[in-house]
Amino acid sequence: MNLEEIKGILPHRDNMLLVEEVIQDGEFSKGKYHVRGDEWFLQGHFPGNPVVPGVILCEMLAQSSCILLADTMKEKGGLPMFTGLNNVRFRHPVVPGDTFETECRITKAKHPFYFAEGKGFVNGELAVKAEFSFAITEA
Repeated sequence: MNLEEIKGILPHRDNMLLVEEVIQDGEFSKGKYHVRGDEWFLQGHFPGNPVVPGVILCEMLAQSSCILLADTMKEKGGLPMFTGLNNVRFRHPVVPGDTFETECRITKAKHPFYFAEGKGFVNGELAVKAEFSFAITEA
């Protein structure tokens, strides 16, 4: 799925659309984002040593997982809103030049609430893993 197809599912735009490619592989979504180095979230985190903030990595995981709910989001015209993050672990920093790859799946659903787990990798090395939940709310 390319960027334009992703925009047809996710409501995020401009600087907050943090998934550039996604493949839906059965129950998993596999996303990619190439960190260019000029992103707004790197400007002060950290001067001279830019590192993608953990909260941004979690947002990338969530956006990737929402692709799995494309039909639900279109049908309900909804916005995905974070409701929780659990068991988040950061293992490896993500820096400019890295391609951050996600692998996410929905573990439980009771509309409007959805529970997921995701992992993010750089060059096959685990950078972050998390369990998270969100609600699909009306736009």
